[in-house]
Order: sequence, then structure tokens, then C-alpha cells
Amino acid sequence: MTQARTTTDPIAEAGRQWTAHGWEHAATGMTTVVSLVRVHQLLMGRIETALKPFGITFSRFELLALLMFSRARALPMSKASARLQVHPASVTNTVDRLVADGLVERRPNPTDGRGTLVAITDQGITLVQQAARALNEVFTDMGFEPAEQEQLLELCNAFRERTGDLG
Repeated sequence: MTQARTTTDPIAEAGRQWTAHGWEHAATGMTTVVSLVRVHQLLMGRIETALKPFGITFSRFELLALLMFSRARALPMSKASARLQVHPASVTNTVDRLVADGLVERRPNPTDGRGTLVAITDQGITLVQQAARALNEVFTDMGFEPAEQEQLLELCNAFRERTGDLG
């Protein structure tokens, strides 16, 4: 569903209203956060559109790619959760769906009798390779010039470092 174009940028208008209500000291921060959230929504829409023909979401793709990139093509569920920076329950839900689709399987962890490994199947490898080609089209045409992408990445990494997200 496409949204009607407006002549006024709603985020700029929110910033104007923020200032008009006496919060000018936070207006730039508010409009920056809202702009980042909107850019996220726009990019995720493009990503989900690219992945739709493959019948997977981005979170499923991320887990499949993580497993494909791992040496053993399998990881303990807890390690997958940590590397993807998501709650273990989310990984469990994603794995359940991928198992049902035949893209991953659960295996006993040979080094931890109580643990479970999640392993990518050959079908999962084929799917992630095909889906990656579609995603790479999105990643190479994001709407930013290469220098802008580098600048944005530097800003994001600086924020992540300052907030303790990088270590």
C-alpha cells in the first residue's frame, strides 16, 4: 500500500512543533531519531520485498546466513542468539519456523550433553545463496552515494561504541 505524498515533511513539521512547544533543546535529537526510524522502515520494506519470493523474513535470512558462514555450518542456539543480538526466545521461534521449512535442523551438541545445535541444511544453503543475490541488489542501491554510506556507517559505529554496543 502506497502512502499519499504530502507537500510538508511530517518529520520537519514534528520538529517545528517540538520547538513551538518549548522543547527546542531536544528538537534536533527528536527529528534525528524519528528520521532514523523512518529510514529503517523504508529499508526494511525494500529488504522484505526482495526476500518475499524466497518465503523468508530478514530475521530468518540472518540466521541462515550466520549458520552458512560458520565453519561447522552449525552453532549452539545460545551462540546464535548472542551473535544476532536477539533474545533466545526469538531465535527459538525463528529456528522452529526454519525447521518446519526444512532449512535448518536441530542436533544434540556433542560438547554439551544438554545443549542443542542448530544446523543449516543443503536446502537452506541454496536458499540463502539465492536470497543473498536479491538482497545485494538492495544493499548496492540503498539511495546513498558510496561516500554517504561510509559516513553513515562511521556515525553508526561511533554511536554503538559510545553506548557500549561494540564491546
